[in-house]
This record gives sequence, structure tokens and C-alpha cells, in this order.
Amino acid sequence: DFLFFWGAVFLVTTTLVALLKKENKELTPTKEETKGITDTYRLLFSIIKMPAVLTFCLLILTAKVGFSAADAVTGLKLVEEGVPKEHLALLAVPMVPLQIILPLIISKYTAGPQPLNTFYKAMPFRLLLGLEFAFLVWWTPTVKHEGGFPVYYYVVVLLSYALHQITLYSMYVAIMAFNAKVSDPLIGGTYMTLLNTVSNLGGNWPSTVALWLVDPLTVKECAGAQEQSCGTTVAAEV
Repeated sequence: DFLFFWGAVFLVTTTLVALLKKENKELTPTKEETKGITDTYRLLFSIIKMPAVLTFCLLILTAKVGFSAADAVTGLKLVEEGVPKEHLALLAVPMVPLQIILPLIISKYTAGPQPLNTFYKAMPFRLLLGLEFAFLVWWTPTVKHEGGFPVYYYVVVLLSYALHQITLYSMYVAIMAFNAKVSDPLIGGTYMTLLNTVSNLGGNWPSTVALWLVDPLTVKECAGAQEQSCGTTVAAEV
């Protein structure tokens, strides 16, 4: 029902924009950045060949490796330890106001000449939160009782997620501000798209690898079969 409702809202609003929005023909049309797809890719290739851009792309492609496992796996591990999915989903609700307010606050610190300073300062705290998340997963089974989990447990989880959001948005807004600052105004759209795409990729590939490595790196013990190994999926099923 939720997806159906918002799907209908998207369809209606985009259709209304297509039908009702008109271009302002009185304004002088600006020169197009590129004339076609081939020109766009040629331009992107010339941008990415620049030494500074290449170095920056390598930085943002590898910067999130350190906390990829904590970001991608923590929620799944908490569910595995018995935390109800609906309770974790409910904890996301208080995060919404925080997610709206944080960019407004952080943008004041990224508006200066060195927006990446915020990114660098937030990184060690986000790495430490990865250790805190690992502790949270380890602690979860010890506080579980027959009735579920105590209120103080959910308060700790909520505070952990809130601190994580602060570090996440500090890094995210800083990268966006830096991308906007260094992009050539003449080809701003193409430049920003390239840098933002690489930035998104830098967050997605480590999470994918982390999820893929969870199973082979998980230590398992076979109850009632000391001689049997449970290292692989097939062996665990046996």
C-alpha cells in the first residue's frame, strides 16, 4: 500500500509537470554544454584524464572501505540476533527530522574555501562508530529476554544511529560542496554528474563486497557434530 500510494503520487506529479510546465521563451537560451551523447562521453573522458580529478576519484572510490561492513551489515546482524524488523524500521522515523536538519547545519561549515576539512574530521568518528556497531551486535544477545528487548536497548540503538547519521551527513555534504566548488561552470552539469557518480560508486561497491564476504568470514559451529565443518553453505546444510 505504501509503495502503491507513493508510486501514484510520482506518476501524477510528473505527469502534471510534463503537461503544465512551459519553457520561458523570453530568456536567451544558454549555450549547450555538449551537442550529443558522443560529445558528452568525450568530454567526460577528457575530465577524468586530469591528474587532480583522477587522484580525487581514487580517493572517493576507496574512502568508504573502512566503514562499509558496519554500514551494510549491522542492521542485518541485529535482525539475525532477534531484533524485530518492524522495531528497527520504527527507529528510522525519529531519524527523518535529523536528516532534514543536519545538511542545513553542516552546510555552514562546508561553505568556506576548504569544504573537505569537514569530511576529514568526520572520518575517524565514523570509523570509531563502526567499532561501536560491532560492540552493539555482540551486546544484543546478552540483553534479550523472553519479552523481547528492554527500552534502554532501543535508546542505545537510536543514539548510535543518530551519531552515525551526523558523521554520514558531514561526509556527504562536504563531498557535495567540494564537487560543486571544483566543477567548471561552463560544463557544470557534466562535471558534477561525473564526480557524484564516482562518489556514489565509492559507497556502493565496498558495501556489496562487505555483504558478499559476510558468509565466508562468519565463524560457525556445528551443534552435535564436532567432526563436521560448517565453513561453507553446503557443509552447514549437511
